[in-house]
Amino acid sequence: MEKFLLGAIACLALLRTNAGELTWQTDLPKALATAKAENKAVLLDFTGSDWCGFCIKLHKEVFSKDEFAEFAKKNLVLVEVDFPHKKKLPADQQKANDALQAKYKVNGFPTLVVLNADGKKLGEEVGYGGGGPTAVIGNLKKHLDKK
Repeated sequence: MEKFLLGAIACLALLRTNAGELTWQTDLPKALATAKAENKAVLLDFTGSDWCGFCIKLHKEVFSKDEFAEFAKKNLVLVEVDFPHKKKLPADQQKANDALQAKYKVNGFPTLVVLNADGKKLGEEVGYGGGGPTAVIGNLKKHLDKK
């Protein structure tokens, strides 16, 4: 019985696509280089990860789902541009995030900015009004068509 349970757990683990495996970078120049090499776009997620209710909801309802993970792995290099209140970012990361916020004129959270591999802005989505991965992916695809 114990062997059966262990086997069943192992099979489930292998079959499951884990959205937690998504890699969120914090360095835009490196992300752009990866995007160019892999022929993908870059998604900047401007977030207040530990205080912004809609940011937390976006991560829980979209970014943690397998449907988004599958889409992202095929199409996007992910970059988190975080502005937390409770945790302190390293000074160089905070400076880089502040510069990106100013460059893309981000005034609200969450804001998703889509770039092509050359760093050209393709579009943005401000806020999260629900709809889960299907709605967010649909919106992102409109920007990716400009790639």
